Amino acid sequence: MITTPAETIERHRMSTIWGRVTLDGLFRKAAEAHPDRLAMVDAPDRSDWTGGAPRALTYAQAETEIDRLAGFFTAVGLATDHVVGLHAPNTVDAVISTLAAMRAGLIISPLPLHWRQKDVLDALNRLGAKGLIAQDRLETRQTGFAARDVAAELFSLRFVFGLGKDIPDGLIDLGPMLAEMGDGLVAPDLNRAQAAEHTATITWSRNGLAATPVTRSHNQWIAAGFMPYLETGLADGAQVIVPYALSGLTGLGAGLVPWLLSGGTLHLHHPTALARLSAHADAVKADYVLLPGPLVEAMDRRLARKETTLVACWSISSPQAATFVPRHTLVDLHVADEYAMVARLRGKSARILPVPTGKISSPSQGDSGPDLLEIKVDDPEDGRPARLLVRGPMVPDRGWKSGGGADEGPATDRAGFLRTGISVRLTDGGLAGFGIPGEHAPGIGELAAIDGIYASYPEVCDAAAFLVEDPTLGARLYAALVAKPGSAPDGKAFFAYLDTERVDLAKIPTRVLMLSALPKLDDGRVDRARLAMRVQRLAQQVA
Repeated sequence: MITTPAETIERHRMSTIWGRVTLDGLFRKAAEAHPDRLAMVDAPDRSDWTGGAPRALTYAQAETEIDRLAGFFTAVGLATDHVVGLHAPNTVDAVISTLAAMRAGLIISPLPLHWRQKDVLDALNRLGAKGLIAQDRLETRQTGFAARDVAAELFSLRFVFGLGKDIPDGLIDLGPMLAEMGDGLVAPDLNRAQAAEHTATITWSRNGLAATPVTRSHNQWIAAGFMPYLETGLADGAQVIVPYALSGLTGLGAGLVPWLLSGGTLHLHHPTALARLSAHADAVKADYVLLPGPLVEAMDRRLARKETTLVACWSISSPQAATFVPRHTLVDLHVADEYAMVARLRGKSARILPVPTGKISSPSQGDSGPDLLEIKVDDPEDGRPARLLVRGPMVPDRGWKSGGGADEGPATDRAGFLRTGISVRLTDGGLAGFGIPGEHAPGIGELAAIDGIYASYPEVCDAAAFLVEDPTLGARLYAALVAKPGSAPDGKAFFAYLDTERVDLAKIPTRVLMLSALPKLDDGRVDRARLAMRVQRLAQQVA
């Protein structure tokens, strides 16, 4: 399925940024060139947080598994452009499944790991998905059983596949199935003239608190991955560590694609502690480590190997002022939800460079690199924050609706710029970063819907959800509750109630604030800014 307009395809092809190779095609090329090179390795502690022992595959071994699984998907009846969901953490099995689905001409939709059963059900229903690949468990959550229950409610879901060790009845265990069918399975010959322009994935935007499907073709993913790949100067055969789930622009665009472009070794990691990540990076002599920007200073102190490049991802909060001179090469990666990202070399300087406007090429130190993104900022009106507009070869075309129509989402203006709705913070040198959702950000209206969830707790008569800025996470969700006369709500009971109601994990507050009344604006709306200020004052008093 191709959703990109023909004139856009021609423009990007003429610029030589877009080519004809798919993501799974990049892997096949690396397998042909370096069959005995180690391609992907599970985290050594894999069995602590999911089913199955750690695996390590060479390019030749992985290529065989990808081909077999692609053939299996076709053999059971999944056809080109069918959508298949993937709900799995960072494992070799998940990477193999992703590349195999692409090789079979399927559209893979990696689902955020924090989603519960009802979120997965809603997403697959919206996409008209025909299949779901689910891990048996993630830490204490039984994701395999949740997938089985999703299938029971969604009749259009024809196939549910299981990864891991303890696969519940009703799921097709991919491991034994492939072992039994052996070499008789081969990938289909798709014979697509414009294979790289076909939709590869559907990821999920979280601008605000609502989820919006976002499509990307193989070429759009490769263009996105070129940004950190070129900026870091990633060498052939690089050792790459990715602790981000492969379910969005950060994990896929800054993790999976740079690895494919380098033909190196992908070391998969599930984040539990910074000490484990630094020990993992030193143990494998990592060349490239992706990690949250606010943790980069601590990581810089911990790492023994000085040749490692740290890619600091600022995907939620705007960068904080740096106060240290790094020992390692640093690249700041500014991620605008699922729409665009900008990689800027910080090098040995403590200063985080602002995001430039206009055309952005990579590497930023040269003047002959390809233009991978163009940024424009709309003019603020009536005190509203400035908003980000983007266009270029990495920018997605549109959302998704079952049947191939465009879903509601960010609109494109006459010049081809995608209006992301993301607020930006301006500085003299460009953009200080992409802001957290504020009072005027699209999706913030969903806070009112969360108010209703909190207020449904029987012990309260009024409630409000609000965001508090956080230097590490960017923003934390809080709840303000007003007790019914004569009652004394218990915080633990409130959280237990939300869990019983299967509230989306993203909508469960970090903390609860008990009040006698909610502050209101003149128009009657909840004054969420005052609530946030109250929490910040309390934190300062405690400190």
